[in-house]
Formats: sequence, C-alpha cells, structure tokens
Amino acid sequence: MKLVIDRNALVKTLAHTQSVVERRNTIPILSNLLLQADGQSLSISATDMDIQIIETVPATVSKGGSATAPAHTLYDIVRKLADGSQVEIALAANSPVLTVSSGRSNFKLGCLPVSDFPQIASNDFPRKFTLAASELRDLIDRARFAMSMEETRYYLNGMYLHAARSGNVAVLRSVATDGHRLARVDMPLPEGAAEIPGVIIPRKTVTELRRLLDEDNSPVEVSVSDTKIQFKFGDTRLTSKLIDGKYPDYEKAIPQSNDNILEINTRAFLTAVDRVSTVASDKTRIIKCVVDGQTMVLSASSAESGSAVEEIEVRYDGPPIEIGFNARYLQDITGQIDGEACQLRISDGSQPAIVQDAGDASGIYVLMPMRA
Repeated sequence: MKLVIDRNALVKTLAHTQSVVERRNTIPILSNLLLQADGQSLSISATDMDIQIIETVPATVSKGGSATAPAHTLYDIVRKLADGSQVEIALAANSPVLTVSSGRSNFKLGCLPVSDFPQIASNDFPRKFTLAASELRDLIDRARFAMSMEETRYYLNGMYLHAARSGNVAVLRSVATDGHRLARVDMPLPEGAAEIPGVIIPRKTVTELRRLLDEDNSPVEVSVSDTKIQFKFGDTRLTSKLIDGKYPDYEKAIPQSNDNILEINTRAFLTAVDRVSTVASDKTRIIKCVVDGQTMVLSASSAESGSAVEEIEVRYDGPPIEIGFNARYLQDITGQIDGEACQLRISDGSQPAIVQDAGDASGIYVLMPMRA
C-alpha cells in the first residue's frame, strides 16, 4: 500500500474515527484503525465492537492495499504535522511496519494483521428512511441530556427512537429519561419510517453521531434492523448495535391532570434559577418555587453558603403552589426552550411537572419534584 494525502483532510477524518477507540483495550486490535486504500480514496475504520465508524477521504493512491495502525498515535502524529502539508503512508508487502512521512518527518508504526480487525457493519437493514441533518440534530439535542448514566438500568442508557402519533399526526419521536426527568421530542414522520421498530440507541452512539453531524449537513440515511442501526451521510457511515432491552412505557410518566398552567419568560426564568442555585446545597441542589398570583419566588439555601431569594413575574391565575426541583435538572430542561415564553403545567407540589415551549408543542419535558 502506498498513497499521498492532504494532511488537513486526513487529520479531520482521524479526529472523527479515533474518538471511538477506547484508550484502554484488552483486545489489542481494537486500539487500531483499519486503513484501506483503493482507487482515489482512503477509507478509515474504527470500532469498539459496539460502534463502527467508516469514513472515506480523497487520496492519491499509487498502490492499493490495507493496513492497521494504532489509532491515537497516528492521530497525534498527523495532528502535529505542518498545516497544509502532504502525508505519505506506505506499507511494504509482508511488512509489519507502516511508514508515515511528511517533509523531513518520518515515523514507523507497528501494524497488527488486517484479518484481526472486526467488522460489525453490514448491508442487512430492511428498513430505511432519510431525514435532514438539522432534523436529526434537533431530535438528539432536545432529548439527550435526559439519558441515564446508571448502568443498573441499562435500557435507559440511550435514546429511544420510534414512529408514533401525536394526536392525528404521524411523527418520528425521540425519548430519553433517567427516572428524574423525561424528554419527548417529535418531528414529522419521514417517508419510509412508519414501519421502523422502536430502537434504543446507546448513549455513546448518540454522542458520536451528534459530534459528526456538527461538520456535515448532508441528508442522513437511517437504516434499521432488529439489532443494529446505521447512519450514512457525506463520506461517513456509522453503524451501531442497539441496546437489547424493552424501553419503559414513558407515556405513563407524563401527567394528564396538570391543570395549573403558568407562563414565564424563558430567559428570565433560566437566569434566575442559575443565580439562586449558586447557594443551593451541592448534594441536593434543591431550589424552591412558590407561585402566588403573578409572582414566582425562587429560593435556595444551604448551611455552607447561606440563602438566596429572587422574584420573577409570571402569567398565572390558579391557586398558590409550592414545589421544589433539582436546580440543574430545571436548567437542563429550560435550556431546551427556544421560544420567548415557557409553560409550566403543575398539579401540586408532590406530582411531576410538565415544561414546554409555549409556542411549540413538539417537545414535552417532565420533571420530578423534590421536597424543599
């Protein structure tokens, strides 16, 4: 194998692929990237056995072939080469050493056998649909903060994606919950997505996918099987195993009788919560909200830091309500509201609250109360 490639293009692709590779691996080949040169391109693959990223980048290939190379070392080398330089990558026949050179710099890296590199990607995906990158970013961004970090309930360690109905409208829905808060986000159902099964996309996959979407606005082809999901866009293909588990009936967690509705300026609410939470206990982060008439009083206190109180105006004509929330969770949810006003639907101080954008019903957020 022998090729020449632009350093800037190569470092971008390596940044995408090497991030999947864990720093510590008990299986040596999983610390490596697979390089495959063919025609006028170089394909780079990385996997941790659950996710695989394959990205193709243009190159001048004088001799096709394949090799493996230590992922983080190769990335660090290329990252430190001169901006705009040309990089030559070569592997002699039957040699265990990959040569990387640019200008006066020359590196030799040990290779592992290409045959050892595992493949999880396949073409066996019976259900496919396409959506805009901006739509997929929105589904991820507005829900992912609520994914669980607890390994005991593994089926919550990801984002639930499925076809659903909102009233009489067919939608593609993302859901995430950690038991303390829940996010449910809808978008119009893309053509071909009606028959997809409900799938749980692992948290790491969601994170890697979202990072890749930052740099590519190409339409995203989503392919789903019973055990895997694949995203193809631009020169990138990301394939992931799905979480094998049953997602809970999240609809039961969304209150149906929260009849006390108040509206509040989103920015004013978010900044007030941020200020008052400065003195909240580090352990519980509780902030108390007392609503009476057109005023909400936010307060927090701790033995270590003292206390804080702030008043903000609301639109409300219901009975007085006192309810406590985890300040960080409240900030996470309110931060998803793009509109000028957000809406809080509350039953009483002991029941979950619903938070929505007052002008956009596509996102519903549920937050469990805390005893203040």
